[in-house]
Amino acid sequence: MKDIPDGYETPLGGLAWQDWLEKLTVITDDDGYTERLGARHAAILVEEKPTLLVTFETHQGISMRSDLGHPMGWEMVKALGWSHLCLVSDGDTWFRDPHVYAYFDRLVDDGFLEDFDQVIFYGAGACGYAAAAFSVAAPGAQVLVLQPQATLDPGVTEWDPRFRHMRRTSFTDRYGYAPDMLEAAKDAVVIYDPNIREDAMHAALFNRPNVTRFRMRHLGAEMEKSLLRMNILLRMIAQHSAGKLDRKRLARLYRSRRDDATYQFNLLKRLTTDNRPYLVMLLAGKVLEKREAPAFRKAFARARNRLGLISK
Repeated sequence: MKDIPDGYETPLGGLAWQDWLEKLTVITDDDGYTERLGARHAAILVEEKPTLLVTFETHQGISMRSDLGHPMGWEMVKALGWSHLCLVSDGDTWFRDPHVYAYFDRLVDDGFLEDFDQVIFYGAGACGYAAAAFSVAAPGAQVLVLQPQATLDPGVTEWDPRFRHMRRTSFTDRYGYAPDMLEAAKDAVVIYDPNIREDAMHAALFNRPNVTRFRMRHLGAEMEKSLLRMNILLRMIAQHSAGKLDRKRLARLYRSRRDDATYQFNLLKRLTTDNRPYLVMLLAGKVLEKREAPAFRKAFARARNRLGLISK
């Protein structure tokens, strides 16, 4: 693990938005900066070089994910010595803010992103949309996004009723339609759960020659949390940086789902809904071999009864 200044071990969990930014301003003062971008956004830079990871995160997501209250990319700073630029929002904003546009314009004008040997963009959900959309500022960048929206322009995605409160927000001006913004990327990986209809439809809009779309079934709406819990998300980012994150490698990494409780429960619900008692019995039996799980024990008994395999 690379040595980093002591400040990057400072606990920041539980702090309100403004207090959190003030603490970060002090921590990042020596080898980076924390810059407010309007009322609801900020940029947090830790500059180490030569690889820059650009993540899009929400303050609320960071608080729930990390007891320390640190941006996710700091793990890569500690482990690999990467530079990290975190664009963070107070709530889900999809980063549709002129202050954010102006910040990326400045990075482009200053040639800042060109100073790095490699630039990688990452985000999930609304932050995945932003990672894809703003990646255009760094031609040749690599992009990894989970469950991204392509746009929330109702003229294109009126079939998605989940974010009606955003329909007055413009997705047709600068950095707007995320799939088009990926055209300058070296390559991009879009990961989604096809069982979530709207996510699958958004993923279909990312149909580009330089985009690999990969299905991860039964992870549900909180895919990022599941992949972190399985300890494979940071490995995915690292392997993407090495140009090794192809379908075969993704499938191999995704084998970790077999021991993940959330995946197992989502699969159990699906098999039960689809009226597949034999498969329910097989799944529940495998889970019960490794741990005590009352829901799976009940499902196993019900499936046996359905199949006429009542124990004597």
